[in-house]
Amino acid sequence: MSFPKGFLWGGAVAANQCEGAYLEDGKGLSVPDMLLGGDVNTPRTFLPVTDPNAFYPSHEAIDFYHHYKEDIALFAEMGWNVFRLSINWGRIFPNGDDDEPNEAGLAFYDSLFDECHKYGIEPLVTLCHYEIPWNIVVKYNGFYSRETIDLFVKYCKTVFTRYKDKVKYWLTFNEINTPLMSMHNGMSNLYSLGLMEKEDIEAKDPIKLADLKDDPQKKFTALHNEFVASAKAVILGHEINPDFMIGNMICHITLYPLTPNPIDELQCQAEDSLKNDLCGDVHVRGEYPSFIYSYWKKHGIDTSFIKEGDLEILKQGTVDMYTFSYYMSNCVTVDPNAESTAGNMSLGAKNPYLKASDWGWQIDPIGLRWTLNKLASRYPGTPIMVVENGFGAFDKVEEDGSIHDPYRIEYFKAHIKAMGDAIDDGAPLIGYTTWGPIDLVSASTGEYAKRYGFVYVNRHDDGTGDFARSRKDSFFWYKKVCESNGTDLG
Repeated sequence: MSFPKGFLWGGAVAANQCEGAYLEDGKGLSVPDMLLGGDVNTPRTFLPVTDPNAFYPSHEAIDFYHHYKEDIALFAEMGWNVFRLSINWGRIFPNGDDDEPNEAGLAFYDSLFDECHKYGIEPLVTLCHYEIPWNIVVKYNGFYSRETIDLFVKYCKTVFTRYKDKVKYWLTFNEINTPLMSMHNGMSNLYSLGLMEKEDIEAKDPIKLADLKDDPQKKFTALHNEFVASAKAVILGHEINPDFMIGNMICHITLYPLTPNPIDELQCQAEDSLKNDLCGDVHVRGEYPSFIYSYWKKHGIDTSFIKEGDLEILKQGTVDMYTFSYYMSNCVTVDPNAESTAGNMSLGAKNPYLKASDWGWQIDPIGLRWTLNKLASRYPGTPIMVVENGFGAFDKVEEDGSIHDPYRIEYFKAHIKAMGDAIDDGAPLIGYTTWGPIDLVSASTGEYAKRYGFVYVNRHDDGTGDFARSRKDSFFWYKKVCESNGTDLG
């Protein structure tokens, strides 16, 4: 395996899943602050009023807001040279449309980035990681409104200018393609696009995220507006600092036909194009792929949301790198009796050749190699980063405080080997950040028990725990990986 010199090794978190301090120092409410907790068997629900007796995981999360110096020191101990995190838009503009930014929020990220640089760690910053201010949902219906484009660009200008000498690597929208996945569309529309129907916003009782309404016309309108907002942010960022490296972020669910039936193959091709390639093509190539126009016509989508000048903006605002999350793969079939499986906002046919996690997510490291090779071919010359890859599991703390997690080490070892193989195949991979390197709140289930980290956090779904941090066995294993530039996998 040949990881190049200067390869970026680290981990990734989202503000809403780790920071806590949800109204501290002037922060406003964001979408995740309205979401209640669930578990592997209990779907997450939405409640539009803050009930003091309900459990909102993002309100405290793992209290990274007050532990970030301790946590970054742990990351440095593992030998990281990159840390992916997000800026919570509501810390900078509490309502999303405020006239002036919140200085306390800006100062917090100043201190956080300074702490990273103290240890030689480059911040990789996601501008919008499922953290749309709640007021933008209520007042503008998220990105369904063209006004939200300008609000996002104003926010970007503020943070680009403030941190132009502290942050080099930026991502615009996290997993922008999730509304196109085949399950929980209403949930993804809210997370990613800020879309919600008025009757749901005004609901008096909790609503299952899976039951939120999904309007395809509104979805494609809002998605297009996000594309325009992303392109404008890229153009603006390069004006503020030409050395910025700005990327997209795709939730790549690798798809295989379940059988050699040509109809399965054709269906797989269609789903892969819509779910994985559409958003990547707009970001990297700066244009919509030809198939989407036929798709819109077939499904009665009115394309008047494409305004004069939009396509030129998309062409000018192409990204500098392609980044994506990879957790699993799915199979595609037209057989209605095929066994199904789900994970990371997607639904597919179960692959009989793969094992799965306790949450049913199929484990497919070879699929990561396949994906990297596909992306290298589809977007030649574009640097690639894997910015989320992880394994949620139940961890047990032994009497002596140790945490043995060989299952996590096995998962990462196989995926890192697959990345090395893809590099040898010719993939221009420049970095890797594992998801949830410190235990955090799960976005899909809203629970602490689904643990991803190399670092254990003493916090539990019943509200107990003192937030103390401790190292798992995987911590020491990943330290060897980072320090050896991927040559020592144990």
